[in-house]
Amino acid sequence: MQSALRGLYTTTIPPNFYGFTNYYKNRALLNLRKFQTQSCKFSSNHEKQIVQGRAYLPPWFSVAPMMEWTDNHFRTLARIISKHAWLYTEMVVAETIVHQKDNLDRFLAFPAEQHPIVLQIGGSNIDNLSKATELASAYSYDEINLNCGCPSGKVAGHGCFGARLMLDPEFVGDAMSAIAASCSVPVSVKCRIGVDDHDSYEELCKFVDTIVSKSPTRHFIIHARKALLNGISPAANRRVPPLKYEYYYGLLRDFPEVQFTLNGGVNYIEQVNVAMNQGAHGVMVGRAAYNNPWSTLGYVDSVVYGVPSDPLSRRQVLEKYQIYADSVVGKDAPNRPNVRQLVKPLLNMFHSEPGNGLWKRKADAALRHCKTVKSFLEETIDALPNSVLDSQLSGNPPKWEGEFGNMDLLLPPKYAARTWGESKFHACVAVTT
Repeated sequence: MQSALRGLYTTTIPPNFYGFTNYYKNRALLNLRKFQTQSCKFSSNHEKQIVQGRAYLPPWFSVAPMMEWTDNHFRTLARIISKHAWLYTEMVVAETIVHQKDNLDRFLAFPAEQHPIVLQIGGSNIDNLSKATELASAYSYDEINLNCGCPSGKVAGHGCFGARLMLDPEFVGDAMSAIAASCSVPVSVKCRIGVDDHDSYEELCKFVDTIVSKSPTRHFIIHARKALLNGISPAANRRVPPLKYEYYYGLLRDFPEVQFTLNGGVNYIEQVNVAMNQGAHGVMVGRAAYNNPWSTLGYVDSVVYGVPSDPLSRRQVLEKYQIYADSVVGKDAPNRPNVRQLVKPLLNMFHSEPGNGLWKRKADAALRHCKTVKSFLEETIDALPNSVLDSQLSGNPPKWEGEFGNMDLLLPPKYAARTWGESKFHACVAVTT
């Protein structure tokens, strides 16, 4: 990978102004530009771009939104391990934000250290999506993302939202336009490659094309599996439908003015670089980041971003997290987390390491009576060898033997029926550069 110092991603963007488009030179070198969707103004900005006055490296690596997993506590742990990964919240339902407007800290507050951070919202009512976005703007998220990919029956069933929204791209386009008008940061969509029998590449392109033509949306996170809404579980939806990475790479070819992040089936940090070396704009990792945070997130800054980092041992990570945890642990205050909730993100820190089984058994016993995370760690940490606690990650992650294949030979036929055409984009660039 090229050095991450080739450019900073930033986001200082007024309403209705979508602030990033990226390209690759030789399918790997990212160039960052600003694109104005309404007045068709374009300006090069290869060194710095800004989101609300804060400068970040681009979202080459992000941690997926996961219900009951990517809460404030896990995100705090993730940020201690990686300084540059983009973090997503759990999905927050728009109606919850609207109806709990006097209690928003419970759902939307986060420590400033978690930037860059993206709020994912869900819903199927445009007015509520707009109101929720406006209310959330006070919390200074760096991007607002709409869930169009969750296959859960509770979300996608009964004509609600999630993956079912992919069946109505006109609605999603209108919703994204309303969301963008209610905030001053980039907006994005997380979706699947299709739903049930609506799984052709043509239908996926129509979905993207409609949203791009109706709204300032220029970022899509593509889970490269379709969603099955016929009653199988969300877990089965993550493994039963086959991965079709060729659809993702087809979108890169057919929508060069849009940023696409690849999601689905990525479990190793080396896969991220393989995907990006083949042209991916960015990669989102889900359960691997949660189930093995040390070996996944620990390599992000150095391997994906090429940024020299001050390596921490797991003992040092625990010490930093404990300071945070005991500053927020409940003391009779409503909605304050308890020790069990705060310890939950730590339980996978020693994945596959000597002493992990004993530590988890001691953790189970300690959680029954410990009142602080400090006392919990003092009672359990001796189950782990010092060699595990004090060692740092090696210079290179374990090799990944697989590959994405020669996508140039697997790509679906080019999508030609564009409403917001490529020629329009390039004409805009020619006029203003």
